[in-house]
Amino acid sequence: MTNKRDYDVIVVGAGPAGSTAAAYLAKLGADVALVEKSEFPREKVCGDGLTPRAVKQLHDLGIDTSREKGWLPNKGLRIVGGGRVLELDWPKVDGFPEYGLVRTREDFDEILARHAEASGAHLMTKTRATESVFDDNERVAGVKVRNTDSKEEIELRAKVVIAADGVSGRLALALGIEKRDDRPMGVAVRTYFQSPRTNDDYLESWLELRDGSDLLPGYGWIFGMGDGTANVGLGILNSSPSFQSVDYRDLLRKWLDQTPPEWGLSESNMTQPVRGAALPMGFNRQPTYTRGLMLVGDSGGMVNPFNGEGIAYAMESAALAAEVIDTALSKSSSYQRERELLRYPEVLKARLGGYYTLGRLFVSLISRPQVMQLATRHGLKYDGLMNFTLKLLANLSAPRGGDISDRTIAALTRLAPAA
Repeated sequence: MTNKRDYDVIVVGAGPAGSTAAAYLAKLGADVALVEKSEFPREKVCGDGLTPRAVKQLHDLGIDTSREKGWLPNKGLRIVGGGRVLELDWPKVDGFPEYGLVRTREDFDEILARHAEASGAHLMTKTRATESVFDDNERVAGVKVRNTDSKEEIELRAKVVIAADGVSGRLALALGIEKRDDRPMGVAVRTYFQSPRTNDDYLESWLELRDGSDLLPGYGWIFGMGDGTANVGLGILNSSPSFQSVDYRDLLRKWLDQTPPEWGLSESNMTQPVRGAALPMGFNRQPTYTRGLMLVGDSGGMVNPFNGEGIAYAMESAALAAEVIDTALSKSSSYQRERELLRYPEVLKARLGGYYTLGRLFVSLISRPQVMQLATRHGLKYDGLMNFTLKLLANLSAPRGGDISDRTIAALTRLAPAA
């Protein structure tokens, strides 16, 4: 016989989005179950680099990001391309820290999950969500889960279920919420090397990745981890004609063959296998709320199309979800609760919709080899243009006031339709 438990909210997936949502909701007094199929620590494919936008989310959540706690700060972004090397400091924008961070996902995800647990969420690791539970109105009313060790099956019920189950989106697919073909998708591969590049004040991005003679829409990265290793990888957009045929591991090797031998970015110094992951971008799965199920992070395709950053937006969407759910739970009737929950897609699009529309336009532009060639050969010559570009790509502009670049980005974002 299946055991049953009741909660206010069930969160499926204890990545950055799920743990953030669970932490906020628990702090607000909700009874929350946080279900995670793995055990911590666990591996996750990522660049491990956090922009100031992500750092802000950590601070808002109450995470101590000091060096003493193992976080490695950086000053900005170093761009390599067009025969130039350009170092850009993170912009000074009110409301955002002036530094980024590096932290392995193996540590990062566990820190957030334990923070959620310490905030009052019920963390259930090694527990897989097997199927959704529906009420008589075909609304999601919970999930069935199975512990991978004991094989115990439990039916968890709640007023709201948050899908934080990543790019696979199994809970969303069960409701027929498919990926949108008109949204960009990327793929990233990465590994780690023992390297003297381990200590670096800048995240490093290489703009010229080639498949033969073709310039690809994407970039390679080298992020020093401060522990003797460097996280090295590359990301490519599906807008490239050769997206399906590229051997990404071979592309990574060919790119690294161009780096100086003293950096040690060779197979003999590799400390982990090359692993890959998909990057779902620009709200590629919608609606983000329907029939009792709310999507956060990668499950809703919330990766930034400009730069492939996902953690900041996973946490940001989770914070917005928690606000909406907290208000909904305060309502006395199911009708009033549902009206509040239906606000989530509107709130999310108001925050990020226009910016993501600009991102999709950016993707369509850099997918043209001649545009990419022009940008790398000539754009890097102009420091003012590159500082503007950094603000735009990292979404680090002041929404009100600021300088001319901030006002330009704010105007473009307001004018872009939030689709």
